[in-house]
Amino acid sequence: MEIRAATVLPARREPIELHTADGLTLVGELALPADRPPLATLVTLHPLPTHGGFMDSHVYKKAANRLPALADLAVLRFNTRGTSSERGTSEGAFDGGEGERYDVAAALEYAEFHDLPKVWVVGWSFGTELALKWAHDPLVEGAILLSPPLHRATDADLDAWAAFGRPLVALVPEFDDYLRPEEARTRFARVPQAEVIGVDGAKHLWVGEPYVRIALNEIVKRVNPDAFPLPTDVP
Repeated sequence: MEIRAATVLPARREPIELHTADGLTLVGELALPADRPPLATLVTLHPLPTHGGFMDSHVYKKAANRLPALADLAVLRFNTRGTSSERGTSEGAFDGGEGERYDVAAALEYAEFHDLPKVWVVGWSFGTELALKWAHDPLVEGAILLSPPLHRATDADLDAWAAFGRPLVALVPEFDDYLRPEEARTRFARVPQAEVIGVDGAKHLWVGEPYVRIALNEIVKRVNPDAFPLPTDVP
């Protein structure tokens, strides 16, 4: 069976709640391999909620639908403060990336408390800003950024990540609306351990199954290389 956009592979999928240090309850979902422990974990940070971003943004939904089965990964998705999806609405209100520091911390605390292994943070667009600003946690093995705009994340945030020392991988679409590969290489040069990958033909929203597959493969290549490349068919 070919893996298509709507394919949902077997997994244990659990609704979860995250509790922030400033008193909010956030809604989310944890997807785990169906019959074995995960080998690594993705904590996902979604695009800008004021422009339609939420935990079900399509790359993350497809990651949760596929990667527990194909790569033995746990995939944690959640709505940041004030964001709604089918799962429900997280308490609070959008805070432009500042109050969201508590949301990132709550997700990482959940992963630590539940003994989820080898935590990597995956940010997309606005989520990349949250990762760069607020994911400097000893629990974090590294971060993967999809379409980083580098609007809210400043050179000081890049310098802080450089000092943090963890791997940083930026997947930058050739036709991104905000930051394209050549400029991204210049901006990320401040982070010695950063790897910038230009993705030919891709756009900011990663529309189209070929681009989703590229994104998921690049994630798996770093997080569980033994599962790379991902199959395009399943029995």
